[in-house]
Amino acid sequence: MAHEIAPFLYGRWPVLEALRAGVPMRKIVLAEGVVRSKGSIAELCTQAEAQGVTVQVVPRTELDRAVAANHQGVIAEIAPYQYASLETLVGDLHTEADPPPLLLMLDCLQDIQNFGSLLRTAEAVGVDGVIIPKRRSASVTPALYKTSAGAVQYLKIARVSNLTRTMTFLKEGGFWIAGLDAEGETEYGRVNLRGPLAIVVGAESQGLSRLVREQCDLRVRLPLRGRVASLNAAVAGSVILYEVWRQRQGT
Repeated sequence: MAHEIAPFLYGRWPVLEALRAGVPMRKIVLAEGVVRSKGSIAELCTQAEAQGVTVQVVPRTELDRAVAANHQGVIAEIAPYQYASLETLVGDLHTEADPPPLLLMLDCLQDIQNFGSLLRTAEAVGVDGVIIPKRRSASVTPALYKTSAGAVQYLKIARVSNLTRTMTFLKEGGFWIAGLDAEGETEYGRVNLRGPLAIVVGAESQGLSRLVREQCDLRVRLPLRGRVASLNAAVAGSVILYEVWRQRQGT
């Protein structure tokens, strides 16, 4: 598996969610003055003790030097993030399963806020895995743990060298590929999204790249009645993911 260097995770809830998810940690560092007897810090310390993770207390200035962000007095030194291989991710899925497998593919999405928001939605609706390209794409960093509200810890994420070849591989394995496209031929609520499916969300500015668009089995759009030209990638992607969930619930 490929590694992404992410030595520090910061913030009270991201660190606590990482502990709950069993993310390997080398140690947790608290700033002097942080109250350890109540709230999220109390639970964090309890979880750390149960898992044998050392908790240290140091001057806040040391945390400030380590992380140039709002760390809330908490930093965790974690092992580098390990991406899943595409073969492992897909190999664990069965197209005849009920409900059928659902994947999220991101075509050069670069904004970390959008990436985190989409992962949060993906985890909420039960996405089985996320696929991103190795180049021109946001990756898993400590900031993503925070923007995804911890969802990154519960999802399998694979990085691939070529997104279009990956789409071909998925189609040969029984998946349909649905691209979210402002110029798509079908409105999202009028297409059957119940089978084995990979949803593709494009980049913030350009949407789906040409080659990715051409590889999609269908391109779906969101209807717009207002004056704005489009929704951002995280909002649009979340809408289509919830439509998949709605259809599969039979509502």
